[in-house]
Amino acid sequence: MHFTSRQIWRMAYPILISLLMEHLIGLTDTAYLGRVGEVELGASALAGVYYLAIFMLGFGFSIGVQIIIARRNGEKRYSDIGGIFLQGALFLMLLASMVFVISKIYSPLFLRSIIQSDPVYEATVSYMNWRIYGFFFSFIAVLFRAFYVGITYTRILTINSILMVLTNIVLNYVLIFGKFGFPQLGIAGAAIASSMAEAVSAIFYILYTWIKIDWKKYGFSYRVKFQPKMLGRILSTSIWTMLQTFLSMSTWFLFFVSVEHLGERPLAITNIVRSVSSLLFIIVNSFAATAGSLTSNLMGASEQGQVMRLGSKITKMCLLCCLPVLLIIAVFPTQILRIYTDNTSLISDAVPSLWVMLTSYFFFIPSMIWFTVVSGTGNTRPAFMLDLAALAVYVIYVLYVTVWLKADVAVCWTSDHVYAIFMLVLSYFYLKRSNWYKKQL
Repeated sequence: MHFTSRQIWRMAYPILISLLMEHLIGLTDTAYLGRVGEVELGASALAGVYYLAIFMLGFGFSIGVQIIIARRNGEKRYSDIGGIFLQGALFLMLLASMVFVISKIYSPLFLRSIIQSDPVYEATVSYMNWRIYGFFFSFIAVLFRAFYVGITYTRILTINSILMVLTNIVLNYVLIFGKFGFPQLGIAGAAIASSMAEAVSAIFYILYTWIKIDWKKYGFSYRVKFQPKMLGRILSTSIWTMLQTFLSMSTWFLFFVSVEHLGERPLAITNIVRSVSSLLFIIVNSFAATAGSLTSNLMGASEQGQVMRLGSKITKMCLLCCLPVLLIIAVFPTQILRIYTDNTSLISDAVPSLWVMLTSYFFFIPSMIWFTVVSGTGNTRPAFMLDLAALAVYVIYVLYVTVWLKADVAVCWTSDHVYAIFMLVLSYFYLKRSNWYKKQL
Protein backbone atom coordinates (compact mmCIF):
# COMPACT_ATOMS: atom_id res chain seq x y z
CA MET A 1 0.00 0.00 0.00
CA HIS A 2 1.48 3.31 -1.12
CA PHE A 3 -0.24 6.68 -0.75
CA THR A 4 0.53 9.20 -3.48
CA SER A 5 0.49 12.97 -2.95
CA ARG A 6 -2.82 13.12 -4.82
CA GLN A 7 -4.39 10.49 -2.54
CA ILE A 8 -3.11 12.30 0.55
CA TRP A 9 -4.50 15.60 -0.72
CA ARG A 10 -7.87 14.07 -1.61
CA MET A 11 -8.21 12.94 1.98
CA ALA A 12 -6.72 16.04 3.59
CA TYR A 13 -8.54 18.79 1.72
CA PRO A 14 -12.09 17.90 2.90
CA ILE A 15 -10.76 17.88 6.47
CA LEU A 16 -9.06 21.21 5.77
CA ILE A 17 -12.22 22.76 4.31
CA SER A 18 -14.32 21.49 7.21
CA LEU A 19 -11.88 22.88 9.76
CA LEU A 20 -11.70 26.19 7.92
CA MET A 21 -15.48 26.43 8.05
CA GLU A 22 -15.50 25.57 11.74
CA HIS A 23 -12.78 28.16 12.33
CA LEU A 24 -15.26 30.76 11.19
CA ILE A 25 -17.22 29.97 14.36
CA GLY A 26 -14.38 31.24 16.54
CA LEU A 27 -13.64 34.04 14.10
CA THR A 28 -17.22 35.32 14.12
CA ASP A 29 -17.39 35.05 17.91
CA THR A 30 -14.20 37.11 18.19
CA ALA A 31 -15.24 39.59 15.49
CA TYR A 32 -18.69 40.18 17.00
CA LEU A 33 -17.51 40.34 20.63
CA GLY A 34 -14.58 42.56 19.65
CA ARG A 35 -17.23 45.16 18.81
CA VAL A 36 -19.00 44.65 22.13
CA GLY A 37 -15.95 45.39 24.30
CA GLU A 38 -12.45 44.35 25.37
CA VAL A 39 -13.78 42.63 28.50
CA GLU A 40 -16.07 40.41 26.44
CA LEU A 41 -13.27 39.77 23.96
CA GLY A 42 -10.86 38.67 26.69
CA ALA A 43 -13.53 36.67 28.53
CA SER A 44 -14.47 34.79 25.38
CA ALA A 45 -10.81 33.77 25.04
CA LEU A 46 -10.64 32.40 28.57
CA ALA A 47 -14.05 30.73 28.38
CA GLY A 48 -13.36 29.32 24.93
CA VAL A 49 -10.06 27.72 25.95
CA TYR A 50 -11.58 26.50 29.23
CA TYR A 51 -14.42 24.85 27.31
CA LEU A 52 -11.96 23.34 24.84
CA ALA A 53 -9.86 21.90 27.68
CA ILE A 54 -12.89 19.93 28.89
CA PHE A 55 -14.04 19.14 25.35
CA MET A 56 -10.62 17.61 24.68
CA LEU A 57 -11.56 14.68 26.93
CA GLY A 58 -14.21 13.68 24.41
CA PHE A 59 -12.07 14.65 21.44
CA GLY A 60 -9.13 12.66 22.78
CA PHE A 61 -11.34 9.61 23.18
CA SER A 62 -12.49 10.01 19.57
CA ILE A 63 -8.85 10.07 18.40
CA GLY A 64 -8.30 6.69 20.03
CA VAL A 65 -11.47 5.38 18.40
CA GLN A 66 -10.29 6.78 15.05
CA ILE A 67 -6.96 4.97 15.37
CA ILE A 68 -8.72 1.65 16.01
CA ILE A 69 -11.29 2.18 13.23
CA ALA A 70 -8.51 3.05 10.78
CA ARG A 71 -6.58 -0.07 11.81
CA ARG A 72 -9.67 -2.24 11.21
CA ASN A 73 -10.23 -0.48 7.89
CA GLY A 74 -6.66 -1.28 6.83
CA GLU A 75 -7.18 -4.90 7.93
CA LYS A 76 -10.46 -4.95 5.93
CA ARG A 77 -12.35 -6.02 9.06
CA TYR A 78 -15.16 -3.61 8.26
CA SER A 79 -17.87 -5.39 10.26
CA ASP A 80 -15.99 -4.70 13.52
CA ILE A 81 -16.19 -0.93 13.05
CA GLY A 82 -19.86 -0.46 13.98
CA GLY A 83 -19.46 -2.12 17.37
CA ILE A 84 -16.44 0.08 18.16
CA PHE A 85 -18.41 3.18 17.18
CA LEU A 86 -21.50 2.30 19.23
CA GLN A 87 -19.54 1.49 22.38
CA GLY A 88 -17.74 4.80 21.92
CA ALA A 89 -21.08 6.60 21.64
CA LEU A 90 -22.35 5.11 24.92
CA PHE A 91 -19.15 6.11 26.69
CA LEU A 92 -19.17 9.65 25.31
CA MET A 93 -22.78 10.28 26.37
CA LEU A 94 -21.90 9.18 29.89
CA LEU A 95 -18.81 11.38 29.82
CA ALA A 96 -20.81 14.37 28.54
CA SER A 97 -23.30 13.98 31.39
CA MET A 98 -20.49 13.86 33.95
CA VAL A 99 -18.59 16.90 32.67
CA PHE A 100 -21.85 18.86 32.32
CA VAL A 101 -22.79 18.34 35.96
CA ILE A 102 -19.26 18.94 37.28
CA SER A 103 -18.87 22.09 35.16
CA LYS A 104 -22.25 23.43 36.24
CA ILE A 105 -21.35 23.10 39.91
CA TYR A 106 -17.63 23.82 40.07
CA SER A 107 -16.72 26.03 37.09
CA PRO A 108 -17.75 29.32 38.79
CA LEU A 109 -15.66 28.43 41.86
CA PHE A 110 -12.65 27.41 39.79
CA LEU A 111 -12.80 30.45 37.51
CA ARG A 112 -13.18 32.80 40.49
CA SER A 113 -9.96 31.42 41.96
CA ILE A 114 -7.86 32.11 38.85
CA ILE A 115 -9.35 35.25 37.24
CA GLN A 116 -8.42 38.55 38.86
CA SER A 117 -10.66 40.95 36.93
CA ASP A 118 -14.27 40.96 38.21
CA PRO A 119 -15.77 42.03 34.85
CA VAL A 120 -13.82 39.34 33.00
CA TYR A 121 -14.90 36.73 35.57
CA GLU A 122 -18.59 37.64 35.32
CA ALA A 123 -18.50 37.57 31.51
CA THR A 124 -16.64 34.23 31.49
CA VAL A 125 -19.18 32.58 33.81
CA SER A 126 -22.04 34.01 31.74
CA TYR A 127 -20.55 32.35 28.67
CA MET A 128 -19.92 28.98 30.34
CA ASN A 129 -23.43 28.77 31.84
CA TRP A 130 -24.75 28.26 28.31
CA ARG A 131 -21.74 26.78 26.55
CA ILE A 132 -21.68 23.55 28.59
CA TYR A 133 -24.86 22.33 26.89
CA GLY A 134 -22.73 21.85 23.79
CA PHE A 135 -20.87 18.89 25.32
CA PHE A 136 -23.69 16.47 24.47
CA PHE A 137 -23.69 17.46 20.80
CA SER A 138 -19.97 18.07 20.24
CA PHE A 139 -18.96 14.69 21.72
CA ILE A 140 -21.26 12.83 19.30
CA ALA A 141 -20.10 14.98 16.37
CA VAL A 142 -16.40 14.22 16.96
CA LEU A 143 -17.17 10.50 17.12
CA PHE A 144 -18.79 10.64 13.68
CA ARG A 145 -15.77 12.60 12.50
CA ALA A 146 -13.52 9.81 13.81
CA PHE A 147 -15.58 7.23 11.91
CA TYR A 148 -15.39 9.05 8.57
CA VAL A 149 -11.69 9.93 8.89
CA GLY A 150 -10.91 6.38 9.98
CA ILE A 151 -12.56 4.85 6.87
CA THR A 152 -10.91 7.62 4.76
CA TYR A 153 -14.29 8.99 3.60
CA THR A 154 -13.77 12.64 4.47
CA ARG A 155 -15.90 14.47 1.90
CA ILE A 156 -18.94 14.57 4.17
CA LEU A 157 -17.00 16.66 6.72
CA THR A 158 -17.13 19.68 4.40
CA ILE A 159 -20.92 19.69 4.06
CA ASN A 160 -21.39 19.26 7.79
CA SER A 161 -19.04 22.09 8.68
CA ILE A 162 -20.65 24.52 6.21
CA LEU A 163 -24.06 23.85 7.76
CA MET A 164 -22.60 24.28 11.24
CA VAL A 165 -20.85 27.57 10.56
CA LEU A 166 -23.83 29.13 8.78
CA THR A 167 -26.00 28.28 11.77
CA ASN A 168 -23.48 29.87 14.12
CA ILE A 169 -23.04 33.06 12.08
CA VAL A 170 -26.77 33.71 11.88
CA LEU A 171 -27.45 32.93 15.54
CA ASN A 172 -24.44 34.98 16.68
CA TYR A 173 -25.76 38.05 14.89
CA VAL A 174 -29.29 37.53 16.19
CA LEU A 175 -28.46 36.70 19.82
CA ILE A 176 -25.38 38.84 20.56
CA PHE A 177 -26.89 42.07 19.25
CA GLY A 178 -30.59 41.27 19.79
CA LYS A 179 -31.88 41.31 16.21
CA PHE A 180 -35.33 40.36 14.84
CA GLY A 181 -37.04 40.79 18.19
CA PHE A 182 -34.64 38.62 20.20
CA PRO A 183 -33.10 39.99 23.43
CA GLN A 184 -29.55 41.40 23.30
CA LEU A 185 -27.60 38.69 25.14
CA GLY A 186 -24.00 39.74 24.46
CA ILE A 187 -21.43 37.08 25.34
CA ALA A 188 -24.15 34.65 26.49
CA GLY A 189 -25.64 34.87 23.01
CA ALA A 190 -22.34 33.74 21.52
CA ALA A 191 -22.35 30.68 23.80
CA ILE A 192 -25.94 29.76 22.90
CA ALA A 193 -25.19 30.15 19.19
CA SER A 194 -22.14 27.86 19.38
CA SER A 195 -24.03 25.16 21.31
CA MET A 196 -26.94 25.23 18.87
CA ALA A 197 -24.55 25.02 15.91
CA GLU A 198 -23.02 21.88 17.45
CA ALA A 199 -26.52 20.43 17.84
CA VAL A 200 -27.19 20.98 14.13
CA SER A 201 -23.87 19.29 13.31
CA ALA A 202 -24.67 16.20 15.40
CA ILE A 203 -28.18 15.86 13.93
CA PHE A 204 -26.82 16.11 10.39
CA TYR A 205 -24.24 13.36 11.01
CA ILE A 206 -26.89 11.06 12.48
CA LEU A 207 -29.30 11.54 9.58
CA TYR A 208 -26.60 11.23 6.90
CA THR A 209 -25.16 8.04 8.40
CA TRP A 210 -28.61 6.53 8.84
CA ILE A 211 -29.56 7.19 5.21
CA LYS A 212 -26.30 6.82 3.26
CA ILE A 213 -23.97 4.38 5.05
CA ASP A 214 -24.10 0.60 4.50
CA TRP A 215 -24.96 -0.48 8.05
CA LYS A 216 -24.45 -4.18 7.32
CA LYS A 217 -20.95 -3.68 5.91
CA TYR A 218 -19.75 -1.77 8.97
CA GLY A 219 -21.59 -3.87 11.54
CA PHE A 220 -23.97 -1.21 12.86
CA SER A 221 -27.03 -2.42 14.76
CA TYR A 222 -30.21 -0.90 16.17
CA ARG A 223 -29.69 -2.94 19.33
CA VAL A 224 -26.96 -1.26 21.33
CA LYS A 225 -25.71 -3.26 24.29
CA PHE A 226 -23.02 -2.22 26.70
CA GLN A 227 -19.97 -4.45 26.16
CA PRO A 228 -17.41 -3.86 28.93
CA LYS A 229 -14.68 -5.95 27.31
CA MET A 230 -14.85 -4.09 24.00
CA LEU A 231 -14.98 -0.71 25.75
CA GLY A 232 -12.00 -1.78 27.84
CA ARG A 233 -10.00 -2.51 24.66
CA ILE A 234 -11.01 0.85 23.22
CA LEU A 235 -10.03 2.66 26.41
CA SER A 236 -6.64 0.94 26.50
CA THR A 237 -5.86 3.04 23.41
CA SER A 238 -8.11 6.05 23.98
CA ILE A 239 -7.32 6.81 27.61
CA TRP A 240 -3.88 8.06 26.63
CA THR A 241 -5.16 10.28 23.82
CA MET A 242 -7.80 11.63 26.23
CA LEU A 243 -5.18 12.54 28.80
CA GLN A 244 -2.82 13.91 26.17
CA THR A 245 -5.36 16.24 24.52
CA PHE A 246 -6.81 17.33 27.86
CA LEU A 247 -3.39 18.21 29.31
CA SER A 248 -2.34 19.96 26.11
CA MET A 249 -5.38 22.22 26.15
CA SER A 250 -5.14 22.69 29.94
CA THR A 251 -1.62 24.05 29.59
CA TRP A 252 -2.90 26.32 26.81
CA PHE A 253 -5.53 27.53 29.29
CA LEU A 254 -2.73 28.10 31.81
CA PHE A 255 -1.04 30.31 29.23
CA PHE A 256 -4.19 32.44 28.91
CA VAL A 257 -4.62 32.68 32.68
CA SER A 258 -0.98 33.74 33.05
CA VAL A 259 -1.41 36.42 30.39
CA GLU A 260 -4.65 37.60 32.09
CA HIS A 261 -2.56 38.44 35.15
CA LEU A 262 -0.56 40.84 32.95
CA GLY A 263 -3.74 42.87 32.25
CA GLU A 264 -6.88 43.04 30.14
CA ARG A 265 -5.03 44.47 27.10
CA PRO A 266 -2.48 41.59 26.90
CA LEU A 267 -5.37 39.14 27.24
CA ALA A 268 -7.28 40.81 24.40
CA ILE A 269 -4.10 40.72 22.25
CA THR A 270 -3.63 37.03 23.01
CA ASN A 271 -7.21 36.24 22.05
CA ILE A 272 -6.83 37.96 18.68
CA VAL A 273 -3.45 36.33 17.95
CA ARG A 274 -4.85 32.96 19.01
CA SER A 275 -7.70 33.38 16.54
CA VAL A 276 -5.28 34.19 13.70
CA SER A 277 -3.09 31.28 14.76
CA SER A 278 -6.12 28.99 14.57
CA LEU A 279 -6.28 29.58 10.83
CA LEU A 280 -2.81 28.09 10.44
CA PHE A 281 -3.45 25.45 13.07
CA ILE A 282 -6.38 23.98 11.19
CA ILE A 283 -4.26 23.60 8.06
CA VAL A 284 -1.68 21.71 10.08
CA ASN A 285 -4.37 19.76 11.89
CA SER A 286 -5.94 18.59 8.63
CA PHE A 287 -2.63 17.13 7.46
CA ALA A 288 -1.93 15.71 10.91
CA ALA A 289 -5.33 13.97 11.01
CA THR A 290 -4.58 12.54 7.58
CA ALA A 291 -1.16 11.37 8.75
CA GLY A 292 -2.64 9.65 11.79
CA SER A 293 -5.38 7.86 9.87
CA LEU A 294 -3.17 6.75 6.98
CA THR A 295 -0.47 5.58 9.41
CA SER A 296 -3.03 3.39 11.17
CA ASN A 297 -4.30 2.07 7.82
CA LEU A 298 -0.71 1.20 6.84
CA MET A 299 -0.21 -0.61 10.16
CA GLY A 300 -3.41 -2.58 9.56
CA ALA A 301 -2.21 -3.56 6.09
CA SER A 302 1.21 -4.64 7.55
CA GLU A 303 2.98 -1.86 5.63
CA GLN A 304 5.02 -0.46 8.52
CA GLY A 305 7.93 0.20 6.21
CA GLN A 306 5.95 2.97 4.49
CA VAL A 307 5.22 4.96 7.66
CA MET A 308 8.37 7.13 7.79
CA ARG A 309 8.10 7.94 4.09
CA LEU A 310 4.46 8.92 4.60
CA GLY A 311 5.37 11.23 7.51
CA SER A 312 8.05 13.00 5.48
CA LYS A 313 5.78 13.44 2.48
CA ILE A 314 2.90 14.89 4.54
CA THR A 315 5.25 17.24 6.40
CA LYS A 316 6.53 18.69 3.11
CA MET A 317 2.99 19.05 1.73
CA CYS A 318 1.86 20.83 4.88
CA LEU A 319 4.81 23.25 4.80
CA LEU A 320 4.08 24.14 1.17
CA CYS A 321 0.42 24.69 1.96
CA CYS A 322 1.10 26.91 5.00
CA LEU A 323 3.88 29.04 3.53
CA PRO A 324 1.67 31.36 1.38
CA VAL A 325 -0.66 31.96 4.35
CA LEU A 326 2.27 32.73 6.62
CA LEU A 327 3.66 35.26 4.13
CA ILE A 328 0.31 37.02 3.59
CA ILE A 329 -0.29 37.43 7.33
CA ALA A 330 3.31 38.61 7.92
CA VAL A 331 3.17 41.22 5.13
CA PHE A 332 -0.33 42.52 5.92
CA PRO A 333 -0.66 42.19 9.73
CA THR A 334 -2.75 45.34 10.25
CA GLN A 335 -5.29 44.37 7.62
CA ILE A 336 -5.62 40.88 9.08
CA LEU A 337 -6.04 42.13 12.65
CA ARG A 338 -8.68 44.63 11.56
CA ILE A 339 -10.97 41.66 10.90
CA TYR A 340 -11.13 41.07 14.64
CA THR A 341 -11.31 44.58 16.05
CA ASP A 342 -11.61 48.21 14.96
CA ASN A 343 -9.52 49.43 17.92
CA THR A 344 -6.40 50.89 16.24
CA SER A 345 -4.39 50.94 19.47
CA LEU A 346 -5.14 47.27 20.12
CA ILE A 347 -4.19 46.38 16.54
CA SER A 348 -0.86 48.20 16.83
CA ASP A 349 -0.02 46.47 20.11
CA ALA A 350 -0.91 43.05 18.71
CA VAL A 351 1.40 43.12 15.66
CA PRO A 352 4.64 42.03 17.46
CA SER A 353 2.88 39.06 19.07
CA LEU A 354 1.43 38.12 15.70
CA TRP A 355 4.87 38.02 14.09
CA VAL A 356 6.29 35.90 16.92
CA MET A 357 3.40 33.46 16.58
CA LEU A 358 3.98 33.09 12.82
CA THR A 359 7.62 32.03 13.24
CA SER A 360 6.63 29.23 15.62
CA TYR A 361 4.93 27.34 12.79
CA PHE A 362 8.24 26.46 11.13
CA PHE A 363 8.77 24.18 14.14
CA PHE A 364 5.16 23.39 14.93
CA ILE A 365 4.32 21.88 11.52
CA PRO A 366 6.86 19.01 11.56
CA SER A 367 6.33 18.61 15.30
CA MET A 368 2.59 18.00 15.01
CA ILE A 369 2.85 15.75 11.96
CA TRP A 370 5.45 13.45 13.49
CA PHE A 371 3.70 13.34 16.86
CA THR A 372 0.45 12.33 15.15
CA VAL A 373 2.33 9.61 13.28
CA VAL A 374 3.48 8.24 16.65
CA SER A 375 -0.15 8.17 17.86
CA GLY A 376 -1.31 6.69 14.56
CA THR A 377 0.88 3.62 15.09
CA GLY A 378 -1.31 2.80 18.10
CA ASN A 379 1.45 3.55 20.61
CA THR A 380 -0.71 6.08 22.42
CA ARG A 381 0.84 5.58 25.86
CA PRO A 382 4.39 6.45 24.69
CA ALA A 383 2.89 9.36 22.72
CA PHE A 384 1.31 10.62 25.93
CA MET A 385 4.63 10.39 27.75
CA LEU A 386 6.37 12.32 24.96
CA ASP A 387 3.77 15.07 25.12
CA LEU A 388 3.91 15.14 28.91
CA ALA A 389 7.65 15.79 28.80
CA ALA A 390 7.27 18.59 26.24
CA LEU A 391 4.37 20.13 28.19
CA ALA A 392 6.42 20.15 31.40
CA VAL A 393 9.08 22.24 29.67
CA TYR A 394 6.36 24.46 28.18
CA VAL A 395 4.69 25.14 31.55
CA ILE A 396 7.99 26.00 33.23
CA TYR A 397 8.82 28.42 30.43
CA VAL A 398 5.35 30.04 30.48
CA LEU A 399 5.50 30.62 34.22
CA TYR A 400 9.03 32.00 33.90
CA VAL A 401 8.23 34.61 31.24
CA THR A 402 4.77 35.60 32.54
CA VAL A 403 4.93 35.30 36.33
CA TRP A 404 8.64 35.78 37.04
CA LEU A 405 9.75 38.14 34.25
CA LYS A 406 6.31 39.70 33.58
CA ALA A 407 7.54 40.01 30.02
CA ASP A 408 5.81 41.68 27.12
CA VAL A 409 3.04 39.54 25.64
CA ALA A 410 5.07 39.09 22.43
CA VAL A 411 7.86 37.45 24.45
CA CYS A 412 5.28 35.21 26.12
CA TRP A 413 4.32 33.84 22.70
CA THR A 414 7.81 32.36 22.27
CA SER A 415 6.57 29.55 24.53
CA ASP A 416 5.10 27.93 21.40
CA HIS A 417 8.61 27.68 19.94
CA VAL A 418 9.88 25.92 23.04
CA TYR A 419 7.06 23.36 23.04
CA ALA A 420 7.27 22.61 19.30
CA ILE A 421 11.04 22.12 19.28
CA PHE A 422 10.97 19.70 22.22
CA MET A 423 8.04 17.76 20.77
CA LEU A 424 9.68 17.48 17.34
CA VAL A 425 12.93 16.13 18.76
CA LEU A 426 11.21 13.63 21.06
CA SER A 427 8.77 12.33 18.42
CA TYR A 428 11.36 11.87 15.70
CA PHE A 429 13.79 10.19 18.11
CA TYR A 430 11.05 7.77 19.22
CA LEU A 431 10.21 6.75 15.65
CA LYS A 432 13.88 6.20 14.83
CA ARG A 433 14.85 4.23 17.93
CA SER A 434 11.83 2.30 19.31
CA ASN A 435 9.93 -0.84 18.25
CA TRP A 436 6.71 1.01 17.43
CA TYR A 437 6.04 -1.18 14.38
CA LYS A 438 5.20 -4.21 16.58
CA LYS A 439 2.13 -2.60 18.18
CA GLN A 440 -1.07 -4.69 18.00
CA LEU A 441 -4.60 -3.33 18.53
